Amino acid sequence: MRQASWQSDEPPPDWPAAPGAWLRIVVRGTLLAVLTFGCLGLLLLIRLIERPLFGLRRPVTPWITQFVCRSAFRILGMGYRIEGRPISGPGAVVANHSSWLDIFALNASQRIYFVSKDEVRGWAGIGWLARATGTVFIARQRRDAAGQVKVFEDRLGVGHRLLFFPEGTSTDGRRVLAFKPTLFAAFFAPALSETLRVQPVSVVYTAPPAADSRLYGWWGDMEFASHLLATLGARRQGSVLLAFHAPLAVADFADRKALSRACEDAIRATHAARIGPG
Repeated sequence: MRQASWQSDEPPPDWPAAPGAWLRIVVRGTLLAVLTFGCLGLLLLIRLIERPLFGLRRPVTPWITQFVCRSAFRILGMGYRIEGRPISGPGAVVANHSSWLDIFALNASQRIYFVSKDEVRGWAGIGWLARATGTVFIARQRRDAAGQVKVFEDRLGVGHRLLFFPEGTSTDGRRVLAFKPTLFAAFFAPALSETLRVQPVSVVYTAPPAADSRLYGWWGDMEFASHLLATLGARRQGSVLLAFHAPLAVADFADRKALSRACEDAIRATHAARIGPG
């Protein structure tokens, strides 16, 4: 699977095999696999009933996804903390992006639906899980913009909260990249702009003592499998903090650039305060 394109000037950290690492990998990996795929099977069975009865509405299956993601942090032995309050009702959520762990962290906090580039649909394993959990896939061609706005409108209309990563790539967790304002253009469509709220969320990882501060970052050409094994095998784990900022009304902003900048400023300020400027 190809990873995102951000590259660091420094090489990724080495993950030396700690004593007992393979035992932890086997135990945690087995528990995580049973949890994930067992609940995925249950989710798919329920969707056979849920879909014809409720269509886009998913009154049951998002709870399964949230349960899996919350339980994953317990299995990993990784701390998980929330500050602020997630938005209620339909709306958009934007967050900085550091790792595949973001998917678990953000899903654990609330029932949301990720918005992802269309290529992810075809990724082995992850693409299948993304489709099963209701991810919204978008193409980058301008000709598809109108259709994408309609998809967002339909999803928000049934109460979904849609999550975007405006950086467009993941990093080493030490920094927040400039947000791409293009992603915010759909929020200003007439059907959405009058009522839509957007909530910025800062995702901040803290490595365990004496470990490389970039331990949980996943970027550039790093392999997913090796990063997963390193995370499963860690003797001591760190933590992740989700800081939810005040929701922003799209109608209060002149254009996509102003809204993008406000979201970026809120996320960057909290991230810098907890980690230091990147």
